Amino acid sequence: MTKKFLGLNGYQWTCILYVAVAIFTWQLKYFRHIDNNYLIFRDSWYHARAQVNLYVAYPKEYGDIYYYGPLFTLFVAPFAIPPEAAGFFLWQVANALAVILAVNMLPLYQKRKTAMLLLCAIEFANAIFYMQFNPMIAAVIIISFMLVEQGKERWATLLIVAGTLIKLYPVVGLAFFLFSKNKSKFIIWTLIWTPIMLVLPMLISSPSFVIQSYHQWLAALSDKSALNTGLNTSQDICVMGVVRRLTGNINIPNMPFLIAAAIIFVLPLLRFSQFKSYKFRLQILATSLIMVVIFSTGAEHPTFIIAVAGAVLWMMIQEKPFTAGNIILLVLLLVITGLGLTDAMPKPIRQDIIAKYSVKAWPCILIWLIISWELLFKNFVSEKGMEEERVVLVKS
Repeated sequence: MTKKFLGLNGYQWTCILYVAVAIFTWQLKYFRHIDNNYLIFRDSWYHARAQVNLYVAYPKEYGDIYYYGPLFTLFVAPFAIPPEAAGFFLWQVANALAVILAVNMLPLYQKRKTAMLLLCAIEFANAIFYMQFNPMIAAVIIISFMLVEQGKERWATLLIVAGTLIKLYPVVGLAFFLFSKNKSKFIIWTLIWTPIMLVLPMLISSPSFVIQSYHQWLAALSDKSALNTGLNTSQDICVMGVVRRLTGNINIPNMPFLIAAAIIFVLPLLRFSQFKSYKFRLQILATSLIMVVIFSTGAEHPTFIIAVAGAVLWMMIQEKPFTAGNIILLVLLLVITGLGLTDAMPKPIRQDIIAKYSVKAWPCILIWLIISWELLFKNFVSEKGMEEERVVLVKS
């Protein structure tokens, strides 16, 4: 029998923890007037309505530059139209609820869902502290996968298309097409949603402005990628960034690494005989979540909620998630990835080692290599029959 405290079980209290962290960071940031990232998101709605360039600096309004797709300007409306305090509050809580919903949809017993939320809590706090959109991105990828598993291609493709047109990362969800039981439906709905999502921002602006904005968005992303690759930037926390910083060579190109990553990702998808294994499919989801971060020059401290969700998911789908090896990986994940760039880490270590050499990415890279090796060579089908496998995933 599940133990309860004040009428709630551990899973419910963990969900409350996420909402509480979101509310705490809201009041911490709002009342100290350090809500810059939220203002970037919020003001994109007003800039789109005024049809002014989304991708230039507005120093009187906020620092930095807006880098999301034109579709985001419509998506952010519920958080931009209310007064700033209310909109910011809703933004933080919505990010927490998105992660909770995504984890709740996973085919795991409640104890493992609780463990997954707890093990991702540090990275969630990192993301929400910076008022980032990344928790929702992680949720979009997970939920789109689960909707494909449930045969709900209409809504899965909506999330994939919309997410891609907002922040590119969810494009990895197109790989879930291979797991669809109705591939024609997946294709048809992708073809339906794509033009709809492309033109939807025109409802608050104009066709010419939106078309121009898409061109400006791609140019802004290209410029940003170039800016990210410095040896002392807060971004480029990825495989390429690690190599650049270890060698001190800023000119190491991204393309060879991206090609290698694509090959490593695609090869397991050619193992069609393994598709009937639920664990294999879930492990593809896990590697997808990690890969989009560790091969992105835009990866920064609060982006890693996406990768860590994938790493922890991989552990939670194992028959025995807390082996000695996995516990070592978890310690590295929590201490180095989670706390490495926070004030919990001594400043000399934080600045001179972890930040300098993009060490935050190392545990995720290591776990991605392990997952990729298993996807390439492990026989998931021979481990268990499908019915037994589902019992292990859902009830252990």
